[in-house]
Amino acid sequence: MAENEGAPRRKPTIPPYVKAVSGSIGGIVEASSLQPIDVIKTRLQLDRSGAYKGIIHCGTTIVRTEGVRALWKGLTPFATHLTLKYALRMGSNAVFQAAFKDPETGALSNQARILSGFGAGVTEALVIVTPFEVVKIRLQQQKGLASDLLKYKGPIHCARMIIREEGILGLWAGAAPTVMRNGTNQAAMFTAKNAFDRILWRKHEGDGGILQPWQSMISGFLAGTAGPVCTGPFDVVKTRLMAQSKSGGQPKYKGMMHAIRTIYAEEGLLALWKGLLPRLMRIPPGQAIMWAVADQVTGFYERHYMHQVPL
Repeated sequence: MAENEGAPRRKPTIPPYVKAVSGSIGGIVEASSLQPIDVIKTRLQLDRSGAYKGIIHCGTTIVRTEGVRALWKGLTPFATHLTLKYALRMGSNAVFQAAFKDPETGALSNQARILSGFGAGVTEALVIVTPFEVVKIRLQQQKGLASDLLKYKGPIHCARMIIREEGILGLWAGAAPTVMRNGTNQAAMFTAKNAFDRILWRKHEGDGGILQPWQSMISGFLAGTAGPVCTGPFDVVKTRLMAQSKSGGQPKYKGMMHAIRTIYAEEGLLALWKGLLPRLMRIPPGQAIMWAVADQVTGFYERHYMHQVPL
């Protein structure tokens, strides 16, 4: 007993399934709130002719020509996608962190935190994000609301058409830039969120404290700003690769690097950051909403199950 008394105490850890549940609940709230911005972002990224003059013009044009409901196009796959994505992201990040933690103290280095976030981003990109976003983007790029004039009648029909015309791998179009985008995003996001929690609110995981929703929103918003700027080209290329159908002949873009070179040659360098402003309007607020919800779930678990505070 005397030998163990001097040993460092292992930090308590929130189980991965709790993190997964917190992420899924946060995803539902976020998707319902921010879908119109995602539709506008996709339309701007696919606009090669300059039909839209900016975010406001794009939004008003969609409402005027297609109706208000068009701003929520693709909501079903988007909400499902976000819910599953955040569950997998938060859960897999917790699993990776558990694997990288010091076995005696439970401490996690900054390098391990970055690797865990990158691993979570790669996992979500391959398992959930790519096929769901292919369907979402194909639905969003369709203009109009008359179902008889649309190629894809809904998410299930869209997925079936892609598989029939392009094969099962058609649902993973744009997987390479999606992996790079999500891996980089999550490495930055998880590291930054932890840093802002410690610096701004002196909050450490496992300490039993619960952040107020507004505190979580500030940390989440700040953590969600860096990724879009760094990964803009990957996001544009991902959207272009996912949007092109192989059923009409030879696709314009043959892969990630070819797409980057082609966009740069034909549209200029800034075209690789098309849709950046709506991404900044969409991702940081989305992270703020998601973390405000997720932190309440994990904080409740910390207080009532890790520290045995009476209900």
